[in-house]
Amino acid sequence: MDLPNLLHASVRIAQAAGDKIMAVYSAPEFTVEHKADDSPLTAADMASHHHIVDALTALTPQYPVLSEESASLPFSERSQWQTYWLVDPLDGTREFVKRNGEFSTLIALVHHNAPILGVVHAPALNATWFAHQGGGAFKQMNGETFPISTRATGKPLKVMGSKSHRDPIMPHFLERIGAHEYAVMGSILKACWVAEGSADIYPRLGLTSEWDTAAAQIIVEEAGGHFTRTDMQPLRYNTKESMLNPHFFVFGKDYHDWSQYLM
Repeated sequence: MDLPNLLHASVRIAQAAGDKIMAVYSAPEFTVEHKADDSPLTAADMASHHHIVDALTALTPQYPVLSEESASLPFSERSQWQTYWLVDPLDGTREFVKRNGEFSTLIALVHHNAPILGVVHAPALNATWFAHQGGGAFKQMNGETFPISTRATGKPLKVMGSKSHRDPIMPHFLERIGAHEYAVMGSILKACWVAEGSADIYPRLGLTSEWDTAAAQIIVEEAGGHFTRTDMQPLRYNTKESMLNPHFFVFGKDYHDWSQYLM
């Protein structure tokens, strides 16, 4: 498995999908539909989905592609996969609809239930974060590519939270951790801020799905950070029928048992 070349191709695919998203984003208006779970769906989601699925299938026909917009495959079929692509064509559709720029395209390659390659592309911010297992983590912005790494825990602690999702447990957690700065942001970009050393921790104490996290997980880990469940074990993928994640912590290079603040 040639991870460096697969990563290079995945970055190009994510950025091309981002161009399709921005074509819709820049239109004077666009239609917003709603899926069965009441989450929004736009033409940008589907344009990105079709581009990524077609491109990844052409790149590696031997690996299945599981996208949020085609995620109805039963676990009896998915459980047979050792290696597969896991995609969120447009993470942060609510932010897209609000036109605040804080949305992204996510591509991950999962092998034996763990991400080994990941790309997070934020087209409105002209920024891309990417990594593969053993290769370090990088950010590309305005045509420049540079390595990134998590930071030692700061004082006061900088905590990232969700802009569009209110976690009812979060106020209790924040009260217990002591002095901190709190910032909100859309989509999985919060984890990228941790990966690049701009924040210390992103506690997600509400629902997410596996396609929301896999790409960022390998980026954070290759940047020297941690991406764990609230029992401090790494997130795993494709291990059950449900595609929902448990609650999790994303934090920097200093290992700390953040679960103690949930008691």
